[in-house]
Amino acid sequence: MTTRKKDGKEHRYWSIVENHRISGGRVAQKHVLYLGEINDSQREAWWRSIEILEHGKKKPREISLFPEDRKVQSNDHDVIHVRVNQMRLQHPRQWGACWMAMLLWDQLQLDRYWADKLPPSREGTRWLNILKILVCYRLIEPGSEWRLHRDWYGKSAIGDLLGEEGEVVPYQNLYRCLDKLVEHKDGMFTFLKQRWQDLFNVEFDVLLYDLTSTYFECDPPESGKRRFGYSRDKRCDCVQVVIALVVTTEGFPLCYEVMDGNTSDRTTLRQFLDKIEALYGKARRVWIMDRGVPTEEVLQEMQQSETPINYLVGTPKGRLNKLEAQLLSLPWEKVRDSLNVKLLQQDKELYVLACSTSRQAKERAMRRRRLKHYWNRLKELRGQKLNRDQLLMKIGAAKKEAGNASKLVELSLPAPHQAVSPETFSFSLCKDKLRKVRRQEGQYLLRSNLIGEDAAVLWKYYIQLVEVEQAFKTLKNDLSLRPIYHQKDPRIEAHIFVAFLSYCLQVTLQQRLKALAPGLTVRSILEKFASIQLVDVYLPTTDGKELRLPRYTEPDKEQLLLLSRLNLKLPPQPRPELLDKKPVMTALKMNV
Repeated sequence: MTTRKKDGKEHRYWSIVENHRISGGRVAQKHVLYLGEINDSQREAWWRSIEILEHGKKKPREISLFPEDRKVQSNDHDVIHVRVNQMRLQHPRQWGACWMAMLLWDQLQLDRYWADKLPPSREGTRWLNILKILVCYRLIEPGSEWRLHRDWYGKSAIGDLLGEEGEVVPYQNLYRCLDKLVEHKDGMFTFLKQRWQDLFNVEFDVLLYDLTSTYFECDPPESGKRRFGYSRDKRCDCVQVVIALVVTTEGFPLCYEVMDGNTSDRTTLRQFLDKIEALYGKARRVWIMDRGVPTEEVLQEMQQSETPINYLVGTPKGRLNKLEAQLLSLPWEKVRDSLNVKLLQQDKELYVLACSTSRQAKERAMRRRRLKHYWNRLKELRGQKLNRDQLLMKIGAAKKEAGNASKLVELSLPAPHQAVSPETFSFSLCKDKLRKVRRQEGQYLLRSNLIGEDAAVLWKYYIQLVEVEQAFKTLKNDLSLRPIYHQKDPRIEAHIFVAFLSYCLQVTLQQRLKALAPGLTVRSILEKFASIQLVDVYLPTTDGKELRLPRYTEPDKEQLLLLSRLNLKLPPQPRPELLDKKPVMTALKMNV
């Protein structure tokens, strides 16, 4: 029961909670139903109708099992006769994906890092297990912490794998665990770098850097990191935070940072150069970035650093226009099928103009389709009976859909006092602009201080930016990073940190798949193993007790093939338990 005073009157609100005994003899409460404000007679009716049975105490011992109709000779162990015809199955729960997630956790040896940073509390709460539950939940079936407490935990076998008793985890502990994580973030980055090196022999001489944003569906706060800014998710109506991420060319994440939602991309690079140098020391690294990230000042600093910092960055179309006259006279060099380059050296920098014929065909087809649709839409509007304001609104919508293709059409609009007619509203194709666009389709201008490097190597470096883009896509879609519902900045950062740890598990499995089962995705593997269930088999005994045998279902042929391909072996079945058949009665209690 919770109380609230309003207009001088006390209001009482009731909820039904279910008691579950967990490790250490403690009791955790799982919210079952919110009743709201009820009177005394209604409350008494609920008290009489919500009694349930509690599991009996465990008395594990070594025994031999025989059917009740079979006589037994002398035996070295205790003998228990079971009533096979009264066997029942209860509490099926998802086991296979949880086991896979914990296997990945062990491969990264994350216990080694977190054990001393998340010690058990005096009350017996094992914070390390809470973190594992949060990370595995984010990897397998991501959602809110409330849904984890209310639904997912009881339907999964993660508690069985961690040795946690009960079918519920206290939701307060989930949030309290989040509060303990962020202070250990930088240490985690250093630990992960060593693990990537030990497991996969990863090199860190080429790093990819990019930024994204993730939004909140909430009212704008008065303070904190949530701010309005440029939204990569096309949600300009929502406040957001900006996330900057550094990964290797193979997609291994090294570090990230959460910044204010109105942070400009151009102001972030210097901070990360210093961060990487502080974490991993000075070294001759190559930074790969997209256009719009570095400023001219930062590039100058990278060139003039004591230990020169190499970079390769995309440039906007405006710089291509400035250099077009100089590049026009240079010959094309073929570096591979469907890719030609031109090299232009200026001062201490090298400009690489790359032309991909496959990309050119794709961009040309997209431009033609949008331009054709825009042109046909303008023809429709010219034939409709509209006033000038209606025409402008419909043209604006058509321009938004056409994108940059709308710039290739010149419009002649009626004056404010004129009616809309074919004479006052006309349009024509800008052929000069079209020729210029056609000439630049499929072309990229790269800028680098790696003057002596081969053009094919530079292009290979640049196209690896897709790895960081894939990381953002996985975090947002597969791991449901967005939208974020937390309100406090530390909780927001902890939510992103948990998603980052889940992504590390996913990358670990992805690397195994690349080597052992190429073509399969992490999500498909988790879905395949998620069908392996853990079921409690109950066998009544002749002496009035029950034997509980937790058993995971046998893998099918497809799962056995995957296990063989990944060089994995399922663990032994869980240990059986002997329970009192007559359980202790308890009642659902009102939450006071």
